[in-house]
Amino acid sequence: MFEKILIANRGEIACRVIKTARRMGIKTVAVYSDADKNALHVEMADEAVHIGPAPANQSYIVIEKIMQAIRDSGAQAVHPGYGFLSENPKFAEALEAEGVAFIGPPKKAIEAMGDKITSKKLAQEAGVSTVPGYMGLIEDAEEAVKISGEIGYPVMIKASAGGGGKGMRIAWNDEEAREGFQSSKNEAANSFGDDRIFIEKFVTQPRHIEIQVLADSHGNTIYLNERECSIQRRNQKVIEEAPSPFLDPETRKAMGEQACALAAAVGYTSAGTVEFIVDGDKNFYFLEMNTRLQVEHPVTELITGIDLVEQMIRVADGEKLSITQGDVKIDGWAIESRLYAEDPYRGFLPSIGRLTRYRPPAELAVEGAKVRNDTGVYEGGEISMYYDPMIAKLCTWGPDRDAAIEGMRNALDAFEVEGIGHNLPFLSAVMDHPKFACGDMTTAFIAEEYPEGFQGVELPAADLRRIAAATAAMNRVAEIRRARVSGTLDNHERRVGDRWNVALQGESFDLSIAAEKGAATVRFDDGTEMRVAGDWTPGDQLASMEVDGLPLVLKVGKISGGFRIRSRGADLKVHVRTPRQAELARRMPEKEAADTSKMLLCPMPGLMVKLNVAVGDEVQEGQALCTIEAMKMENILRAERKGTVSKINAGEGDSLAVDDVIMEFE
Repeated sequence: MFEKILIANRGEIACRVIKTARRMGIKTVAVYSDADKNALHVEMADEAVHIGPAPANQSYIVIEKIMQAIRDSGAQAVHPGYGFLSENPKFAEALEAEGVAFIGPPKKAIEAMGDKITSKKLAQEAGVSTVPGYMGLIEDAEEAVKISGEIGYPVMIKASAGGGGKGMRIAWNDEEAREGFQSSKNEAANSFGDDRIFIEKFVTQPRHIEIQVLADSHGNTIYLNERECSIQRRNQKVIEEAPSPFLDPETRKAMGEQACALAAAVGYTSAGTVEFIVDGDKNFYFLEMNTRLQVEHPVTELITGIDLVEQMIRVADGEKLSITQGDVKIDGWAIESRLYAEDPYRGFLPSIGRLTRYRPPAELAVEGAKVRNDTGVYEGGEISMYYDPMIAKLCTWGPDRDAAIEGMRNALDAFEVEGIGHNLPFLSAVMDHPKFACGDMTTAFIAEEYPEGFQGVELPAADLRRIAAATAAMNRVAEIRRARVSGTLDNHERRVGDRWNVALQGESFDLSIAAEKGAATVRFDDGTEMRVAGDWTPGDQLASMEVDGLPLVLKVGKISGGFRIRSRGADLKVHVRTPRQAELARRMPEKEAADTSKMLLCPMPGLMVKLNVAVGDEVQEGQALCTIEAMKMENILRAERKGTVSKINAGEGDSLAVDDVIMEFE
C-alpha cells in the first residue's frame, strides 16, 4: 500500500480524502495557492506545498507545478478529487511518465469518457441509449445557431471537457444559442483549458439520475445503485439523494448494467459515474460519464457502507475489488444538501467574505439516524472569489426517505453561518416543499416552483404560533436578566410583566406567560396554551427549544424590540412588545425603500469582463448590458425595461462589490 499520497485539489474534497487516507495509515500532502495558505486542507495534511498565485489557471491546474510538488514531497500516488485536473488525460500521462500512481482511471478511459463528444459515440456503440445531438466540433456562434435549429429548440450547449455546471447553457432561440455558445466557450477555456463545445437536445421535464460504478484492473466492474440529482440551479446540483424515489428495481438494474457495460468497454478502473436523463415514463438516456469521484458520493457511501475513496486507493494500488455485485445493498435513505456561498434572494449569485460564524450541526451515527458534514472551511476563514462557492456538504441518513428528510430539516435548522450570503434558507424550503416531500420533481424544479426567484418562506400559521410562544418565553428570560443587571429586581422598582404581544410575518398574537422552573406556559388570548421548555440564555445564537413536546430549533439574532429568527427557511423579524408598545407600533408608518429602478446594481462581487453599451445608447428590455465573472462563472446582466443609458460608473477589468451602481438610465 502507498505510504504517501498527494491531493491535487483543495477545499472539502481535499479534506475528505485526507480523512480516509489517515484512517488507512497513509500520509498526505496538500497543495495550496496564495489564497489558500490558511485553508483547512493545508492544516489537516501531514505536509503542504505552495504552488502559486490564487487563480486556478496559475496554480491548481498547472500540471508542472503539481508535478514539482510531487517530486518535492516524494508522494507515490495522487488523488485528484473532482474538477481541476481530475479529468485531464495530460495529467494522468505526466504521472505515468514520472512513475507516480494516479488514483483514478487510465488515461485512455479519461480521454474516451471525459470528452463528452467521444463518450456519446462510444455509448452508442456500446448499446447505451443516448440523447439526440450534434457530436462534431462547432467552430463559431453562427454554426451553433444553425445546428440548434436543425436539432430543434430547446437545446443544451455544453463544454466537451466541462463539469459542475461550468460551460453549460440552455438555449430556447437563436439569440440565446449565439450568446450561450460564446459564454460556454469562455467558461470552458477559463475552467478547463479546453473550449470545445457540442450541442444536444434538451429533454424537457427530465429527472437527473446517475449510476455509481466501481471497477478494478482485474476485469471486475460493479454498480453501487443510483443517486437522484434533479434539484439543480444553473445546471449545478444542489440536493442529491440515494436511492431515487422514482426508479423501480427493473429500471435500476437496466441502468446499472448499461453503466457497467460502458465502463468495461473503455477499460475503466476506479470510481466513476454514468449520468442519465430519465423521462416520466422511465426511459433513460446517457448524458455523460464523469471519470472521477463525484461531489455527491457521500450519499452512496451512506446507503451502501462502502468508502469510495478507500476503494479508489486500493484499486490504484492494484488490488482486486473485495465487493461483488451481490454484496451491494440499499440500506435506508440518504440526502445531501450543498451549502453554497451564494445569495438565494439574488438569483443564487455568488457571495464572498469572511465566515464570522460557522457552526455546523454535530456529526453523529446512532441507531436510526446519521449526520455527516464534509467541509473545507472554518470559522474566521474567507470564501474567495477565485474558486467554487461550495462551503460544505451536509448529509443525513435515515431508515427511510421521510426520516432522512426530517433529519435534514433539523440539521439545517441547527447550521449556523454568518458573514456571507448563503443558501441555507433555500435548502430548508426545499425540504418542506410538497413536491420534494413526495418525490415529484424534475431538473426544472427551481424554475417552476420559484419563477420569480426565491423570495423566502412564508411559514404556516401553526409554525408562527409555535415561534411566537417560544420567543415570548425567550423574551421573558431576557427581560429578567436585564432587570437583574440593572439591580432593580430585588427592590421591585422594575417588574417583568406577564402580558405581551408578539408580531411576526404580518401576524399578531396577544398572550400571557406563566413561568415555572425550566419551562413556561404561554396562553394565547383565543384560549390555546403551549408549554415551552429550553435552556436558551440571552446572547445564544441558537435556541434548541421544545414547544408542546416537539423540538423547535431557532437561529437567533437581536433587533430592537425583539429578535431576528431564522427557522425552516424563513427569516423573520419578531417583535415582542408590551400591550401599550404594540398599540403605538401599529400607528407607526412603514419606511419606504429607496428607488433604484433607474440603476443597474451589481448583484454579486466579481469582475466586469465585458461592457455592451455606451452612454447615450437606447436599450430594450432583455438586452445584454454587461458581463460579470464571479467564481469561474460568467453572468450576463440584462435591461429590465426600455431606457437610455445616462451614466456608466465601471469599465471592463474593474472589480465590483455587491450593489455597486454599474450604470444609470434616464
